Amino acid sequence: MTGEGTNDPVPGWLRAAAAGDAEAWSRLVERHAGLVWSICRAHRLSTDDAADVSQLTWLRLLENLDRIRDPQRLAAWLATTCRRECLAFLRRSRSSTPVGDDYLDRLLGGAAAADQPALVADHHATLWLAFLRLSERCQRVLRALVINAEDGPPSYQAVATELQMPVGSLGPTRARCLDQLRKLLDNGGI
Repeated sequence: MTGEGTNDPVPGWLRAAAAGDAEAWSRLVERHAGLVWSICRAHRLSTDDAADVSQLTWLRLLENLDRIRDPQRLAAWLATTCRRECLAFLRRSRSSTPVGDDYLDRLLGGAAAADQPALVADHHATLWLAFLRLSERCQRVLRALVINAEDGPPSYQAVATELQMPVGSLGPTRARCLDQLRKLLDNGGI
């Protein structure tokens, strides 16, 4: 059964969302969020990484709302897009090696315990100097999503409202800002 004579509300929501209807967008997300999330988790992404890839998938839909040829196949489009974003994320993450908190300890090798606080303080100062070289937008995004989020994951909706940004752009923006910070630190020898 295809065509708009069916009881499937997705084609109407898609048209309305493309015209700027926030409620229609919310209904599309609500209807398909489980699908997108399950694909992210099937790729064994962590909760945070799955949230980022999920948001990137929604951003892709937002960018292509008016280009979806067969609205009744939106679920398939989302599934394909999400899989591609998961694979791209996994490729990118393989090229960077995260380090844990014990990295400095291993780096210092047999350094005396008395030296460590000074070295850690110097490391933190360098990090903050690099942070201050980021654009104001990146600083605001990273403060909201990373620095102030130490007590648990922030509500992306609340952060989006606070920063006056679309929810779907928060994860990709955070990733770009962290990449810029990483490059600043790499250029500074950290």
